[in-house]
Amino acid sequence: MSVEHATQADFGEKVLRSATPVLVDFWAAWCGPCRAVAPALDALALEQSGKLKVVKVNVDEERALASTFQIRSIPTLMLFKEGKAVDVAMGALPKPTLEQFVRPHLA
Repeated sequence: MSVEHATQADFGEKVLRSATPVLVDFWAAWCGPCRAVAPALDALALEQSGKLKVVKVNVDEERALASTFQIRSIPTLMLFKEGKAVDVAMGALPKPTLEQFVRPHLA
């Protein structure tokens, strides 16, 4: 499965009510580190298909969501499980670090 994009309108459906854990990438188009981590997130989404969803939220377009989750810097990666945020990481993490970050939360 590829990376999905979420808005205020479908965040509940795509993230909060997801049957699988969801890694949410709060990002912006102008953010260099956000662009740098994108290929690793794309690969993770494909490799963990069925076990993990990867969803991107553009903080410039979805300011209410960014405010709700108190996003202060980007990229911020927030892991949701059963509708709750269970872990947070910040910065352009390399793929091995992303794998370590999500591993404990996968079934």
